[in-house]
Amino acid sequence: MLIAITRDISPALADCELTHLTRQPIDVERARAQHRDYERLLIEAGCRVERLAAGADMPDSVFLEDAAVVLDEIAIITRPGAASRRPETAAVAARLRGYRDVRSIEPPATMDGGDVLIVGKRVFVGCSRRTNRAAIDQMRGLVAPYGYEVESVDVRGVLHLKSAVTAVGDNLLLMNTSLLPVGSFADFDQVAVDAAEPLGANALWIGGQVIYPSSFPRTRERLERRGLDVRAVDAGELQKAEGAVTCCSLVFAADSDAGGRALK
Repeated sequence: MLIAITRDISPALADCELTHLTRQPIDVERARAQHRDYERLLIEAGCRVERLAAGADMPDSVFLEDAAVVLDEIAIITRPGAASRRPETAAVAARLRGYRDVRSIEPPATMDGGDVLIVGKRVFVGCSRRTNRAAIDQMRGLVAPYGYEVESVDVRGVLHLKSAVTAVGDNLLLMNTSLLPVGSFADFDQVAVDAAEPLGANALWIGGQVIYPSSFPRTRERLERRGLDVRAVDAGELQKAEGAVTCCSLVFAADSDAGGRALK
């Protein structure tokens, strides 16, 4: 059984944190409809969706991936780089305690889950405006006992590491190679985003399917030419808030002893 934890869209979504984008009007009701379509695709991919509530005091909380990193063995509650987002973690931690032993990133470290890419036993952590080196050091100490290797990757020009690279197969990455040190990922097969779609590197791979934004059709064609089963979703309103398809869920095997792979 795969669990997908999601979170309601706050009525204050338009007040979200922004780093690289110019603020635009956000239609909250349209965003909620898009989010429901996203959850439907999670269910079709074999997940049981568990949705958390969100109030007006947490405009960014739909992007709950930033609050935690889930491995087969443990869950790690982050300390988001934007101070306004730190209250989001309590409800996520409470839900994850039903599935994993829970550890935490501690001050002065800051980390957003969107900066963490897990591929097998390799954990790539972006050093970004939201995730600092103290957090990367703490992550290394937390996961080393379980056989994971942590590798730091400098992130520039985008919000998170997974804005520029995500896994779409066991050894296959979708990447914007102009935004990352390519040598960090030299061991992997790669699909490059279309040059006209520089923000198209974020995809959610679950159970042989790839949930992918409909706003990047050229890159979608590249994925399909690689034989991937791509399920498109309109995420336009969430993209205005610097959101993407990985950041709207935490997907993992319910039974950590079943050998399932944490997909986030």
